[in-house]
Amino acid sequence: MARDSGQMRRIAVVLFNLGGPDGPGAVRPFLYNLFSDPAIIPWPAPFRQLLAALISRTREKAAKANYALMGGASPLAPETEAQARALETALAARIPGSTVKAFVAMRYWRPMSDETAAAVEAFAPDEIVLLPLYPQFSTTTTASSLKAWAAAYRGGGRARAVCCYPTEAELAEAHARRIEAAWREAGSPDKVRLLFSAHGLPQKVVDGGDPYQAQIEATAAAVVARLEAAWDWSVCYQSRVGPMAWIGPATPDAIAQAAREGLGVVVAPIAFVSEHVETLVELDHEYAALAADLGCPAYVRVPALGVDRVFIDGLARIAVEALARDGGVRPAGDWACAACWPKCARDQRTGAAA
Repeated sequence: MARDSGQMRRIAVVLFNLGGPDGPGAVRPFLYNLFSDPAIIPWPAPFRQLLAALISRTREKAAKANYALMGGASPLAPETEAQARALETALAARIPGSTVKAFVAMRYWRPMSDETAAAVEAFAPDEIVLLPLYPQFSTTTTASSLKAWAAAYRGGGRARAVCCYPTEAELAEAHARRIEAAWREAGSPDKVRLLFSAHGLPQKVVDGGDPYQAQIEATAAAVVARLEAAWDWSVCYQSRVGPMAWIGPATPDAIAQAAREGLGVVVAPIAFVSEHVETLVELDHEYAALAADLGCPAYVRVPALGVDRVFIDGLARIAVEALARDGGVRPAGDWACAACWPKCARDQRTGAAA
């Protein structure tokens, strides 16, 4: 039950992210949780779970080796917690007189939705903002997280969900600043191509109406519009697994193409707002080695946004604007998916209270 208008509001902001293993022993169960999600493998439950068990077992050794390069665990949970605390500070300045607490709900490893839901219930909020740390919506990320939250949360409070914010000004500005800073710190190499690298998806997911690829491209264009100089740039996709067709071009192919043209590359993780295995291993080790082998004259990796002040301030603004509207699932700002993307969150009714 909401408090009287004269009383201090209690506001919970729930940040959704993927999650990652917090030690070697968590690698296999993390992989199992990932691949047993019907949003990832849309098979009937018994077959999906058997396949998830097989994949997690066969990929465990290689995955452990990757996490060993990061000290044996994913940094995603502590980085997301740091973002939550920074967001609390930003929101306290924007909403004086209210008690605001940010919570983290990971999809595939702790703290997962049931644990976070219990913490939010104990906080007893009047208002809830569900805010994914996936700027671009996908059925495989945001929709899955919102569905898990709807199944877990039984407490009170009026909820609003933000489904996406691909072209919000602060997101684009923070990326643009980091790109320019990384390029300058590398000595401002000329003859480079800016590659916006995003996690890929199977082509059939996009063909089925998922707006993720269109939103990635919109984010990249919004960032380019804020860069001080004209850049040669393109969008590419990483982390492909399995034999099926994935959206492209693949990031290794984009690096190879740049090398053939005598260009270096500046690689910006456009869909990742925190450092984790795809950035710290795939980009920093695998693709850097590939670029060196191919003779790229430069390889510059742009850091993820993390607790960048501009980015966090943008999240705070998005949360405040969400509080001003009725419940339901809505994008931030003026963004609206085109009719050709039927898996848009508005059509999906992903579980936030309407």
